[in-house]
Amino acid sequence: MSPDEVEGQVRAWLDSERIEIREQEDPRAQLHLLVKYPQGKNGHMFAIVIPKGRDLLAISSMTRVDEGQQNSMRDLMKTDEEEWKSWMHECRMQLIASGVDWGIHLGHSGKQRPGPLQAFNVSEPVWFDGLTKNEMMQNLRRLWLAKLGIIHEIKYTFGKGSGKPGPVDDWQDRAKKRTGDKPVSQQPKEIHTDESMSFGEGFDPSDWI
Repeated sequence: MSPDEVEGQVRAWLDSERIEIREQEDPRAQLHLLVKYPQGKNGHMFAIVIPKGRDLLAISSMTRVDEGQQNSMRDLMKTDEEEWKSWMHECRMQLIASGVDWGIHLGHSGKQRPGPLQAFNVSEPVWFDGLTKNEMMQNLRRLWLAKLGIIHEIKYTFGKGSGKPGPVDDWQDRAKKRTGDKPVSQQPKEIHTDESMSFGEGFDPSDWI
């Protein structure tokens, strides 16, 4: 199928499932949509992208960790560093076991990235020769469940939080490099992790584009 044909199919599939979409301007993409999956209050936002010059559909989603939960993580880091490392190890293993591509942001301390967990991303590519409605919808489902697994781990260990999004050092650092001290609204797509676990370091969903 051509990119135009795939775009038509994707739009038709989403419409048939009554999935709400928001068009996104993206000069690098044939198609860039934000969709809510699943429908209802438990839905999460996902980006669905057909990159220009590529024969694939990329689906990804970012989760930002609550400020109160980040504070609880800092407390654990101070009182029981080994327990914190063990918890992060289990999160990484859970993401690996989910079978999706993933990356995490950890809080900075100088050049070190000891934590807390500030944000994480999950992503899946589907090449055109294997793209069906079932594959697209199952990818959305897998990504949603992968996110839920980490979200429930965070809530179980660190509580419900304060209801306010916490800081993400990587986004702030990257914004400063691009614009000096000028504020920016666009969040960078690059994802980092700490040096003790190289998988996920520098993972960028835009690599599919």
